[in-house]
Amino acid sequence: MIPPFDLKRQYTALKPELDSAIAGVLERGTFILGEEVAAFEREFAAYCGVTQAVGVGSGTEALHLALCACNIGPGDEVITVAHTAVATAAAIEIAGARPIFVDIDPQRWTMNPAQLEAAITPRTRAIIPVHLYGCPAELAPILDVARQHQLRVIEDCAQAHGALYHGRRVGSWGDLAAFSFYPTKNLGAYGDGGAVVTNDSEIAERLRLLRQYGWAERYVSTLKGFNSRLDEVQAAILRVKLRHLDASNARRRSLARVYGTLLRDTGLQLPLDPEDGEHVYHLYVVRTAQREALRTFLRENDIGTLIHYPIPIHLQPAYTGADHRQLPETETAAAQVLSLPLYPELHEDEVRAVCDAIRAFPQRA
Repeated sequence: MIPPFDLKRQYTALKPELDSAIAGVLERGTFILGEEVAAFEREFAAYCGVTQAVGVGSGTEALHLALCACNIGPGDEVITVAHTAVATAAAIEIAGARPIFVDIDPQRWTMNPAQLEAAITPRTRAIIPVHLYGCPAELAPILDVARQHQLRVIEDCAQAHGALYHGRRVGSWGDLAAFSFYPTKNLGAYGDGGAVVTNDSEIAERLRLLRQYGWAERYVSTLKGFNSRLDEVQAAILRVKLRHLDASNARRRSLARVYGTLLRDTGLQLPLDPEDGEHVYHLYVVRTAQREALRTFLRENDIGTLIHYPIPIHLQPAYTGADHRQLPETETAAAQVLSLPLYPELHEDEVRAVCDAIRAFPQRA
C-alpha cells in the first residue's frame, strides 16, 4: 500500500534529534511559553523574512487572532476563497466578521485578483488570500487592490511553509500571515500549533496579549484575550523540523517533477508551478472529470489518495447562507481535485508506481 502520507517515516528519519529535543523539554519541566517557544519564534521569523512571530494554538487560531489584532470583528467583512479548508472561513466567523467568497484562478487554483473589486463594500476590512496546496497566490495585484481600498492583507500560509513569491517567502508580503503546524504540514508539529508572523511590532505585542487572556502581567488582563498558546514540546519539535524544511521542500519539488514528467500526457490537469514563485507541494493535486473512477481504480491498486476539498465552503451545510457571487471555477475544482501521495520520505519508485497505475487507468479524462 502506498499511503497518501506517512508520518512514521518522517519520525524515523529524524528520531534522534526529535527524541533529544522532547527529552530536553521534559527534563527542564517548563511546558508553556518558555525558552523553546521564544527560540522558535525568533528562528521562524528569521526564516520567513519578518521581524516578529507569535506562536499560538493552531492555524485556525492564528487566523482568528490575526483578525482580532487588526480590530476586525462584528459588522466587518473579509474577502477570501471557498476553495480552501473550512478553517479559513471558521476563523473569520469566530472573530465575529463575515466571510465574502470570490472565485479562484482556473490555472493557479488560488484567489483570482480580478474578482476582488466587485466584492468590496464599505464593510470590507481585510483580504485573506490562501496559498493553496503549497502554491503561492498571485499577491502583487491583491496587494494593489488592498492598498487602494486601505484593507488589511492576512496571508493564509497554512499549506505553504517556505514557498516563494518573486523571491520572497510567503508570509512576508501581507500585513500579517497565519501558519498552521498541523502534523501533515510541510512544517508540522506532533499535535496542533500555529503562528502569526508580521513586521509590525505593535500588532505582534497585541497578539501576545490576545493569545493569553490579555495578560500584560500574570493575572492582569489589559484586554479581553483568549487561551491559544503554542506549547514547549511542540516548539521544540518544530525547531528540529525547521532546520530540515528547505531540504524536505526540495525533495517535494523533486518528486513533483517526476509526477509532472510521467503524467504529462495522461489527460490530467497537473498543478501549475508558477513562473513568479516557487511551489512547495504540500499536496500534489491533479484534476480530472473522472475523479471518482480514478480514485477507485487507484485504491484497488493499493494506492491511497485524498480529496482537498470535496465541498467548497459556500456549499457546505453550515455556510449555505454565506455571501458570494458565482463561483464556477471553485465548484468545478471541488468536483475534480485529487491529491496523490507526496511527502519527502516517499520513494521515487513509489511515485513511478502511482504514475504507472494512472497510465493504466482505462477511462482517462
